[in-house]
Order: sequence, then structure tokens, then C-alpha cells
Amino acid sequence: MTNDLLSLSTNEFIGGIETVAPRFDSASYPQQNLPADDWTLLTKAGVLLPTLPKEYGGRDDHAEMCEVVETLSEWNLPLGMYVTVISAVALRPIVLWAGDEARREVLPAYAGGDPMIAGFASTEPGCGSAMSAMTTTFEEVEGGYRIRGRKHWQAFSSSAHWWLVSAKNETRDRREYGYFIVKRSEGFRTLRPYEPLGLKVIDYGLNEIDAVVPRHRRIAADGRTLRPMVEMLMASRAMMAAMGCGFLRRVSREAHSYAERRRIGPGPQSAIRFVRYRLAAIDASYVVCSALNHHLRTALNMKEEMIGAFPAVQAIKTVATERMLSAAHHYQQLVGGEGYRCGSPTNISAQAFLDARVYTIFDGTNDLLSQQLTEHCLARTDGRALSRFLAEWPLTASAVTAHGLDLSFLDRDLRQEHLVLAGRAIAYAFAIGRVMRWAADTGADPRAARTAIEFLKADIAGVATEFELLSAGVLGGHVLN
Repeated sequence: MTNDLLSLSTNEFIGGIETVAPRFDSASYPQQNLPADDWTLLTKAGVLLPTLPKEYGGRDDHAEMCEVVETLSEWNLPLGMYVTVISAVALRPIVLWAGDEARREVLPAYAGGDPMIAGFASTEPGCGSAMSAMTTTFEEVEGGYRIRGRKHWQAFSSSAHWWLVSAKNETRDRREYGYFIVKRSEGFRTLRPYEPLGLKVIDYGLNEIDAVVPRHRRIAADGRTLRPMVEMLMASRAMMAAMGCGFLRRVSREAHSYAERRRIGPGPQSAIRFVRYRLAAIDASYVVCSALNHHLRTALNMKEEMIGAFPAVQAIKTVATERMLSAAHHYQQLVGGEGYRCGSPTNISAQAFLDARVYTIFDGTNDLLSQQLTEHCLARTDGRALSRFLAEWPLTASAVTAHGLDLSFLDRDLRQEHLVLAGRAIAYAFAIGRVMRWAADTGADPRAARTAIEFLKADIAGVATEFELLSAGVLGGHVLN
């Protein structure tokens, strides 16, 4: 069946995904780990084919990768993450950097209709975002490498057939990082399952690794720094825009429908002005994610190394996930007490909020990514004030110029707390530029674009206010000069 999918046009191929996706509607689909039969249904529909090269039975299409995830996320946000982890996190590095022998061994299995699953094992107990502190080790042995350690919070902890595992080899004189393709049966086992608050279709847990893998299954990546791991995570971070776009299309549609149906006194809930404000905020979030998704599809390419897009990806991930969570919260507030009830027959807001909540944490917390974005910019100012740099930087210049953004509050000695907040402001300015470009490219309703931009400008103003709070001494109990 999957062979027939290779000759389809993009519209026909995505149409097939659109036919299957409603079967996983989060309003009715069980909140449980995805059964193998359901994953088989999705693989037969071809959800992994855009990730795979044509020589291994795939469609090899960046834009289709985005469209598949967007389509699934509209019906079931966790399912969008499910496919993203397998395609953009686990398989993509194998496609890009594994040797021919390893690619021939692994990739063809994911082009068929069998329910094969792949995961990326990186985070460890006691080692969250500071991956240099990982304790999983590798050493050369006869015929290959031995990998030993523990990982946790890996998607598909109990179910993945293949793993991409990060490890470290450290001696007194040198430290080296390595990335290895490991088959579960070679020594990857689950010690304890975890129970997440949301994303129930994905299984998580604590894993132990004691495996010997052949030499050809080491990924060809620079082991001197963690730069390759940063690159490996960039595709999934960027995919937050596709997930957010699909998810917020659903949230916007259902929030409006609910507000029209619900009667408050003589009229619908939607007649209440603050309800209309919440609906406008939801719609603005959808527009922002649509614009970020447009940038993902047209300006980025997951089929190539993405390290050059580092600042854009950091901004995409932080803004998209904030918009997802904010809109889910507005939706839940509109629904009231019924919105706190999972499985409600009138709305999906409780589950939507639970599922969206983790997005600001996974794949690098937004606080960390915001600080890194500021540090990236500061390293390139060449003595200029940060606000002047942003007025000239291609990723923010159009927004600063077109909307007269005053970012001068960033021009001060930036301590760690300022770095995090500044990164948010930079990301919002980036997003304004993406909304402008999306509106110009697509002919979208200019009023919708203007509203989204006004919300983003308000976000920047909020950051400026937080800078004032810090100046008032909220951290140290005295006024800072």
C-alpha cells in the first residue's frame, strides 16, 4: 500500500492523511498509549514517508513533513508530537548523517506498513538541559562500541524498536560525545514507566542501557562539542509551529462554536465583550502560529543541516508554544467549570490545556532557549547597543522599522534574569516580522495580521514592564540603580 503512495501528488497524499486523522479526534479518542494497530493505520497512510529518502522508499519532502504534523495536530495534538519525535528527532539524523550500511539496516523498515517506532534517548536523571553532565558512557570494544547508562523522559520509552542514543567518553585529558543507533533487543530496557499529565498517546519512562553496537552504527558527528545534539533538536523545535498551527485552528474553531451555542441570559456568550476579547486572543495566537509555520515550510529545510537557523528556531519554539498554552487557557476560561472536565461532551478544553502545557518545557525549556537567543544576539552586536543590532538584524529589522518598536529597554547590563526576558522580546519581534511576511505571501486578511501584531507588541511591552520590576528590586528587596 505504501508503494502506491509514492506516485501521489502532495495534495493527494495529504488528502489521505486528512481522511485518517479524524479517527484520532481527541474529543473521543481514548487517553492512552497509542496501540500498535493504530500506529499501523497511520504508517500505512504514509505519515513517515516524507522523512525518508526516495532510495529507501520515502517521499523525501520537507513541506510534506510539516503538513502531516499540522494535519494530525488539528485532530490530536499528542499525535502530532508522536510523529514529530519519530520523524524529525530520531529518523532525521540517521537520514542525514548515518553511513550507508546503517541507513540500509534501519530506514527501509520505516517505509513499510509495519508499526516500527524510533526514539531519541538523551535526557538523564539528574541531567536535564545541561547535557554536558550526562553520565551515559561509550567505549570502544571489539567489533564496535559498548554503551552504558540511564535515560529518562524518552518518548516511546517502552515501545521504540530503534534508538538514537547520546553518550560520552571522558578521560583525564579529553571528553568526546557520540551518537549511536541502538536496537532495543541489544540492551535497552525500561525500568519504570512514567505517568505524564498530558500527551497520553506517548509512553515515557526510565530506561537502562547496556548495549554493544557495531561500529557502523555510530553517527558521523563532531564529538568535540554538543553542537550536533543542538542541531538534532532543531527540527523538532521548529515543528512546534506546525503543531501549533493545526492545534490552534481546532481551538479557535471550537471556542467560537462554544461561545455561539452557550446562552448567557437573553443572548449568546459571544455577545459579552470580554468573551470577544478572549476569542480575539485565541485567533491572534492561531495567526501567529500560522505565520511561524509558513516560515518553517518556506524558509527552513529539515532535509539539510539547520544549525544556521538556530536563532529563528529558538524564537519559533518559544513563541509557538506560548501561543498554544495561552490559547488553550483562554478556551478553558470560556468554558468555565465544564472546561475542567476531561471527556466533556461539550468541549475539549481540559485535554487541550493538559496537552499544551508541556510544550513550553519539552525540547528545552522556554526560559533556557530565550536566554540562548539573547546570548546569540549579544555575541554579534560588535559593540552596538542591542536595540540597534535588532533594528539592523535581518530576523527583526522589518518588525522594528515597520512598527517603530522601541527596544531601548534592552540597552543595559543584562544579568541572567534579563537575558531570559530579553530573549522573549527578541522572539516576539521576530514573530511580528513573520506575521508581516505571511500576510504578504498569502494574501491573508490584513485585519487578522494587524490584530496578531498588536498582541505581540503587547507582549514586548510586558517584557519592558518586567524589566522595570527587576529595576524596582523584586529579586533583592531593594531598589537597583
